[in-house]
Order: sequence, then structure tokens, then C-alpha cells
Amino acid sequence: MKKGFLIVVLSVLLSGLTAYAIVKSAAPATGDPAQQALYSSDGQAVRTVNLSLSDYPDFTYAAEHAVEAVVYVKVTIKPQQQQQQQIDPFFRFFFGDEYGYGNRERQGSGSGVIIRQDGYIVTNNHVVSGATTIEVTLNNNKTYEATVIGTDPATDVALIKIDATGLPVLQFADSDKLRLGEWVLAIGSPLGEELRSTITAGIVSAKGRSMPNTNREFKIESFIQTDAAVNPGNSGGALVNKEGELVGINTAIVSTTGSYTGYSFAVPSNIVKKVVSDLIDFGSVKRAMLGITGGTVTEEISKKMKLSSPEGVYVSEVVKGGAADKAGVKAEDIIVSIDGSKIATMPELQAKVNGFHPGDRSTVRVIRDGKTIDLSVVFQDGNIENGTVGSDGTVAFYGAQLKAVEGGVQIVSAGNGKLAQAGGEDGFIIRFVNDQKVTKPQDVIDIAKKSKRSIFIEGVTASGRPGYFGFGKDE
Repeated sequence: MKKGFLIVVLSVLLSGLTAYAIVKSAAPATGDPAQQALYSSDGQAVRTVNLSLSDYPDFTYAAEHAVEAVVYVKVTIKPQQQQQQQIDPFFRFFFGDEYGYGNRERQGSGSGVIIRQDGYIVTNNHVVSGATTIEVTLNNNKTYEATVIGTDPATDVALIKIDATGLPVLQFADSDKLRLGEWVLAIGSPLGEELRSTITAGIVSAKGRSMPNTNREFKIESFIQTDAAVNPGNSGGALVNKEGELVGINTAIVSTTGSYTGYSFAVPSNIVKKVVSDLIDFGSVKRAMLGITGGTVTEEISKKMKLSSPEGVYVSEVVKGGAADKAGVKAEDIIVSIDGSKIATMPELQAKVNGFHPGDRSTVRVIRDGKTIDLSVVFQDGNIENGTVGSDGTVAFYGAQLKAVEGGVQIVSAGNGKLAQAGGEDGFIIRFVNDQKVTKPQDVIDIAKKSKRSIFIEGVTASGRPGYFGFGKDE
């Protein structure tokens, strides 16, 4: 009897020890909260994941290094230079560019990044646009007056300078090497001076992003999209990698509320570097032009062209006499790379071309009739002055190409400059400029030169209907 009872006790004890050993091996170790056990639906342990502090990214060096080179930018805008209200263009044309301005002086703010020890600072064009005074505050609380060296609305980049030396700087990184999922930091002054030098972290959630362009402005957009928190005031601030190098300039958010909702966008450092170098060396951006119109390859185009994947840029038209035309690019070609760099979207093509100067040579790879062809392209100047005569005899006028025809002056190519933004279209025949009849391109240019404020164009559309549009002259 006693012997049987002892056997039962020993069996229960052994079973308990066995069960404890199984549970112990699957459960997290005592005092080790970083150890996690994963279980299947029936409660059985299937895998154990061991995490330590070394598995998490350490941003301390990048943050402490980069924050010293990020500044707070405060601007003052006088009434006559305030941003236009949303008013009917009809009233603006007759009452002038000052129509709709308020009477009060306004102030705004943003961020900037020191890129040279002698006081050169990069920020956004929209931060300093129209500013009469610019004040820069460094991370050490020293304040300086700044002057604008140059701006580039097409990329929303501006360069300003303060009178100082020995400043901390951020080094440019190669933004083309950024990878999806890579950690980045956003540094700036969200929502005003009280939150100066704020640092947030996120990952690169997309590359080559563009946003709706409702104003038909010429823009070069190939944004880095991140989920690092960015708010108004962060504009012009730094996006840095884990090494503390500059990979982008924070520029915009997509939001229905005006505040951060999960998506922020930065101009890639490779674009910024080229723009500010041109502004320092030449005083303006030397824009290279390929000379095509088209768009990102769609699924429909991919099937039609029998492509392996819907990637690349579909060429719908080649500008006559342009760089692409001279290199042998043809309509319905698919551009897939430039100098070996893959081109998947139109924003990527724009960003890549923007990295070149007029006269630079490049190898453009296209797919034509199922075959891969490499073409040597010499980029042309995208900033052609009014009155410049092209190789095809057309005359440049605010980004467009004009030629004399019966009954007036035809817009052969509207391009993507100020004339196109105002409503000028291919095939439009200009008959009057500021109420004066024109018969040749030089008439258009001469009248425009004499105009003190605006240029008003009347004529006939390509479909034969009366049409008109106007735009303000450059200052």
C-alpha cells in the first residue's frame, strides 16, 4: 500500500518537473524583458526571439552633431510683398499684383541648414519668398541678419548668408543611396521659436514622390517621403541619416488639417547640392534640358509596348532641335536609365536631369520595339533667354518657342515656363500683345520689353477659337 502510494507521488512529481522544464524553456527568462516567446494558435511555443538594446538604432551621435548646424529662420514681410490671397485672375489682371493685399506687416518662420563655415545656409524658397528682412538664430542662441543669395522656385530651394565664420556644418550625403526603410532624423523648429531644435525620427517610406501641381508651375519634384514628424516651421530644416549627414531638406507635409498626419517630404540632398552650387558659382541655376514630354509608364502602356514591368518614362513627344532629338530619342521610346542609374518614374527622370549642367554628356538607355538602345545625349540650356533663335528658326519667349505664321505669331512649343503656366498652349496664334498687333516673334519680344507690369496676349487657339491670357513680368 505504501509502496503504491510512493510510486504515484513520484510520478506526479516527475510530471510536474517535466512540465515546468518545458514552460521554462519557452517562457522569457526572469529579469529579461527583451526576450519574447511567440506562440501558435494552440498555445505551443514555436520560436523564441532574443532582442537586446544593441538591436535598436542609436541616433545620439547623429542628433547631437546635426542639431548644431540647423538654424531658426524668422522673416518679415511687408504688405506689398505679402502672399497673394486666392482671388479671381480677372481682377488681378486689371488691378495689378497688389490687389487683395492686407495692410498689416506679417512675420513667418522656418528652418535652415548651415552648409559652409563662412555662413551659407540652405532653406526653402517658400520660407524666404517676399521677405524684406531675414533673421537667423543659431543653436547657441546667437542671432544674425541674413541676405538672400539666390532662390530656385522649381525645386523650392533658397540660399541665404549670414556674416559669420567658423560655423558648424552638415556634410552632404548621396541621397541616391538612401534605401526604403532606412532610419532618418528630421531637425527643425516646428510651430515656432518655442520648439527650436526639435528632433524626430522615422524611416524612408518612399522615394521619387511628387505632389499635385494645381498652379501649373514648373517644378522638379522627386521627394523623399518619411514618417518622421514634421510640422509648419520645419520647412528648410535637415533630414539626416544615422551618420549625421544631410540627405534632404524638409519641405512639405500632406495633411487635411495643416499639421502632421504621418507623411512628410524632403528635397533630396543631391538636388539641393547642385542648386546651391550653381547659386554660389553663377548666381542662378544652370538648368539642363533633355527636351521631351511624356510620363511614367502605366500598366496600359506596359502591355501595349510588351514591357516586362510598368517602369520607366514613356516619351510622347520629342522637342524638335532639343538634346533628345539630336541624340536620336524618338516618340514612344521608353527611357529606363541615365548613366546606369535606373529611371522608374517621371519625377526620377526630372531629378536626374536636374543634376546635370548644359553641355554635360550622358548616356540615356531607351527601349524601342523591344530592343535596348544606348544614346549619347548632350544636354541643352533650359534657361534660354527671350529672343534666342533656335536651330529650327524658332524664337524663345518665356520658356516657349515662337514662329511667324500667316495672321500672327504661333506658339510652336509652349514649353514649361511662365507663358505655359499662364495658359499658353501649342498651336496658339498670337495676334495682339498689350493691344498691339504682332506679325513676327520680335514684335512680341519688343512689346513685352516695354511693358512695365503685365503682358496680355490675345489670339486664336489651335482649334480656331478666340483666346487670351496674361502674366506679370519678371522683376
